[in-house]
Amino acid sequence: MSDEATFFLPVKDYCRRNLITCNIKDTVKIAAGIMRDKGVSSLIACDDDQQPIGIITDRDLRNKVIAGGLDPLQIKVHEVMATPVISVHEDDSLFEVLYRMSRNRIHRVGVVDSNDVLVGLINESDIIRLQNRSPQRLLQAIDEAESIEALKKIHQESEQLVVFLNRNGVRTKELVQMISLLNDQISSQVIGLLKQGRFKDMGKKSAFMVLGSEGRQEQTLKTDQDNAMIIADDASPEEIADIEAFSHILIDALIEIGVPECPGGIMARNEFWRRSLTDWKSAINSWVRTPSNQNILNFSMFSDMRVLCGDASLEQQLKDYVVQVAAENTIFMAKMAQNVCRFAPPLGFFGQIKTESSGTHLGSLDLKKAGIFILTEGIKILALSVGVLGGSTYDRLAILKEKEVLSEEQANDIEASFNLLTFLRLRGQVEAAAAEREITNYISPGSLVRVERGRLKLALEVVKSFQGTISQHFQLNMLKT
Repeated sequence: MSDEATFFLPVKDYCRRNLITCNIKDTVKIAAGIMRDKGVSSLIACDDDQQPIGIITDRDLRNKVIAGGLDPLQIKVHEVMATPVISVHEDDSLFEVLYRMSRNRIHRVGVVDSNDVLVGLINESDIIRLQNRSPQRLLQAIDEAESIEALKKIHQESEQLVVFLNRNGVRTKELVQMISLLNDQISSQVIGLLKQGRFKDMGKKSAFMVLGSEGRQEQTLKTDQDNAMIIADDASPEEIADIEAFSHILIDALIEIGVPECPGGIMARNEFWRRSLTDWKSAINSWVRTPSNQNILNFSMFSDMRVLCGDASLEQQLKDYVVQVAAENTIFMAKMAQNVCRFAPPLGFFGQIKTESSGTHLGSLDLKKAGIFILTEGIKILALSVGVLGGSTYDRLAILKEKEVLSEEQANDIEASFNLLTFLRLRGQVEAAAAEREITNYISPGSLVRVERGRLKLALEVVKSFQGTISQHFQLNMLKT
């Protein structure tokens, strides 16, 4: 296995289980002595019940105690330790470890088991050999980028990295996660650069949100911008003007980096997608009152909202409102479900896969229209109908299974179908990127091996069956067209 593919192995294969601890009431001198005797650079700080509370490192000793002129005989561990211990689950991938380290500017993270009990520790030195052509290098490069031009180059390299990792056998689910995390980091770094100048107070009276597949963290190589801005109701005219200017500059910067603008204009620089909290609530009400195709699309986009920077309470208030409106408007929810069921999976009378009969994509199949859209939207609507908003398609599926909206067998079939469709989509895009062709959502079923064609047919049959489940759940046979 390549070094790059190793990034996506579980943390449990790499973490150190022999945790070395101290008490939070110990003096720094005692902690330093334990580090020296055990030959380690960090200790887990526990309370009297041996519960991990924080972590103290040799860097804390240097920067906080020695450089700060503190007395190591008097200062207690709890006064200089970092808390809480930032951690990952033992089944998470090493990429998640690298992301947490980069995001939090730390050099080690804890590892917890399924019961959230701390069982290990992993640091940079444990994975230092994974350096060249790796997610870690890109994450570090993004974090250190000081210009839009530098981020543009990194964005190009990220596409090359996806091609490389795909060819080295990295699973689609992890690749999609990596694409989304890199895109998040790039956007966050752009915002950070803008806040170094004129917009240093940006985010105090606003929230920048990503929507659609970016909101679900399910982006592939063919992705454009879908975002919006919430403005606090008490923002002053001057603050509102700054938020508008910031939105324009941010979106233009992302376009310059290589993130295409949304063909439908769903971007924060457009006034329609930049409103006060109260105005957003009014807009949502108007969409629900008139369930046109466009209003259903708008509402659906907001059902994937995820704040990327700014006041998270604004996002939470709007999320709560969307859930409330959904609960109070079952007819609108049924209309959303009806919209999903309008798209028939491309299966012929004898089960053959139907492809484009003319045009540029003759003989090809649009995987997004064929099934991915139906699955992501249908799962989203089902989740919203039981009061769940946000998360990935996988997160929502798990909740629907837990709440018995879907049986375990149904959920497993849907997840397998979603995995296959996403895999074929991303593989096609990777091949197009490697050949410097246009990246699309199309594949040619004729180019698939026999087993893959059979699996694709089964996946589309699951999509069709899922539409029946949606229709039954929302009683669409009772709905007037």
